[in-house]
Amino acid sequence: MPFKIVRNDITKMQVDAIVNAANTSLAPGGGVCGAIFEAAGYDKLASECSKIGHCNTGDAVITKGYNLPAKYIIHTPGPVYRGGMYGEEKLLYSCYRSSLELAKSKRIKSIAFPLISSGIYGYPKAEALRVATGAITDFLEDNETDIYLVVYDKKSFEISSGLFSDVAEYIEENLIKPDARLVFGFEKAAQEDIDCQSAPMPYGRMIQAEMSAPAASIDDMIKNMDASFSEYLLMLIDKSGMTDAQVYKKANVDRKLFSKIRNNRQYKPSKVTAVAFALALGLDMDGTRDLIGRAGYALTRSSKFDIIIEYFIIHGNYNIFEINETLFAFDQPLIGV
Repeated sequence: MPFKIVRNDITKMQVDAIVNAANTSLAPGGGVCGAIFEAAGYDKLASECSKIGHCNTGDAVITKGYNLPAKYIIHTPGPVYRGGMYGEEKLLYSCYRSSLELAKSKRIKSIAFPLISSGIYGYPKAEALRVATGAITDFLEDNETDIYLVVYDKKSFEISSGLFSDVAEYIEENLIKPDARLVFGFEKAAQEDIDCQSAPMPYGRMIQAEMSAPAASIDDMIKNMDASFSEYLLMLIDKSGMTDAQVYKKANVDRKLFSKIRNNRQYKPSKVTAVAFALALGLDMDGTRDLIGRAGYALTRSSKFDIIIEYFIIHGNYNIFEINETLFAFDQPLIGV
C-alpha cells in the first residue's frame, strides 16, 4: 500500500528510512525524538547530528540509522503552533515534502513518518493530520514510494470531531443485527425479522432506488454479467477516461499489484482492494456492489467497515486517504492493498 496509517513504535518500523521530528539544532530531545536517539544509539547519532549542526524549520537532513531497523533517519524540524497565524501550515507541509524529496534523492523506497509537530509543539492533531495527508498524497501523484504515518496510540491520532460524530451517528442508525444479512444491498433474512417496508428509512430508499434502476443500466449489466473482476475493472477504467496509473494511485494500490490484476483475468483481490478501485472510479452504490460482487464480496449492514464505505459514497466523498483516516479512527481495515 503506497500510504498507510499504522499504530506502532516508529523505531521498530521495517522501512528504508524513518523521520525524526527534530529541533533546529538537531540535538536529542524528548518524545519521539528522544526515543529515536535512544534506539539508534545515542552517542553515534548525536555525533553525526552535531557535525551537521543545524536544520531550518521545514527543511530536512539525513543521517545513518545505526541500531535501528531503518537504514536512514531523516530529521525535519516542525513548526511550533502559535494559532496558525505565522505560516505554520506551510512550514509543516514543507517538513513532509522536504523529507520525501530527500528520500527520493537517496532512492529510498519506504519511509515512516510520525505526526510532526502534534506533540509538545502543540499543533492540533486533526489539523496536523490534514496537512500530513495533503503533502503525502501530493507527492504520491508523481512518485512510487511506500509511506507510513505511524501513531503510537489512539491519543496520538485525531480526525475532525464533526466527521467522527457524523460517521458514528450513521453507524448507529444503520448497523443491524448479525442475523439480518444483506447481499448486494438486499436483505436475506427470514420474513419475521425485517421486511423491506419496515426497514429503516435510508435502507428503504436504497432498495427503492435499486428497483427503479434505468433500463440502460440493466442492459449494461446483462451485457457484462460474465466479465470477471479484472475484465470489468479494466473496462470501467477505459470508460472513465483515466489512465491505469491515475486509477491505481487514487485507489492507494501499488503498481505491482495492479499489474497482477491486469495480467490475470481470474485474479481475486482482497475486499479492501476491490472497494478501493470502486472508490477510485467514483462508482455509486450500485456500481460498487456490482464491481466488488465480481470478486465475491458484498456490502452489508452488519459490518462497520461496510457502513463507513457507504457513508462516504452516498455523501459523494471519494477521497481514499480521508476514508482511511476515518476507518483507522474506528479500528477498521484500511482501503488499498
